[in-house]
Amino acid sequence: MDAIVTNILEFFFIVIGLLLIYTASKVFRDVNHPTRFGTALFWLLLGIVFAFGNFIPAMIDGVLIMVMGVLTLFKQVRLGEVKTVDEDKALEASDRLGNKIFIPVIALAVVAVPIAQFTPLGGQVGIGIGAVVSLLIAIFLTKSKPKMVLDEGDRMIQQVGTTGILPQLLAALGVIFTAAGVGDVIASGISTFIPEGNRLLGVIAYVLGMVIFTMIMGNGFAAFTVITAGIGLPFVIAQGGDPVIAGALALTAGFCGTLLTPMAANFNALPAALLEMKNPNGVIKEQAPFAIIMIVVHIVLMYFWAF
Repeated sequence: MDAIVTNILEFFFIVIGLLLIYTASKVFRDVNHPTRFGTALFWLLLGIVFAFGNFIPAMIDGVLIMVMGVLTLFKQVRLGEVKTVDEDKALEASDRLGNKIFIPVIALAVVAVPIAQFTPLGGQVGIGIGAVVSLLIAIFLTKSKPKMVLDEGDRMIQQVGTTGILPQLLAALGVIFTAAGVGDVIASGISTFIPEGNRLLGVIAYVLGMVIFTMIMGNGFAAFTVITAGIGLPFVIAQGGDPVIAGALALTAGFCGTLLTPMAANFNALPAALLEMKNPNGVIKEQAPFAIIMIVVHIVLMYFWAF
């Protein structure tokens, strides 16, 4: 079964890679693109990593990613000419479809959740299969041609830009930090100014550590391992804190940090890019007051519930 799951996931990665390569070809053919060669190369390399990353040496994958980073550093990846949406046709389609437009979104969840919960295929495969089913339903409802799938996929990829790969890079960073023993370093540093046995300061350090580290890494799950090992275990759980309650609240405290950082690209940067917001941090600005309130709430709940 593990081999079947791996092969299915590999198929989805190959499809994504081919879509990225398609975007690279479109950019390369756009002679008016301001950074034609750099942008096309970026999407080509990313497509190769997605589609063929498991079939080429890890060192080569690393080199390709480094080249992509250099292209981004020197601002060689920009939005080119993409197919625009005809507003009249969009309004006509909106009137015609009405609330039916939400059926593909609901279908994704309806398909993915049972696969994840009741089959050995797991959540990732469930999401992939759900996405394919929802796409087919969307094509049927809108009576669109398959070519539109490629065009709209290309438009989304280019609009999102380099931000789209940030979640993968940050998740990898979390693994690296854990393997490098960053949690031990944090623990030794925290122990110098938190008195032994002070539960309140331990809780504050645990919650704020999750918030800050999540803001840095853009990923609450990646931060959880490092901060729990460095702060949660020695300064909260070792003081008598319930590991289930403390751990659950620490993870959701990290999500408060997600609301406050552009590094959480899939939550904050992607919506701003897709909605073409003038302020790239507009989503964060609206979320910040609620995040700060919830940070305080998490400290109070962990102190009274975990002990």
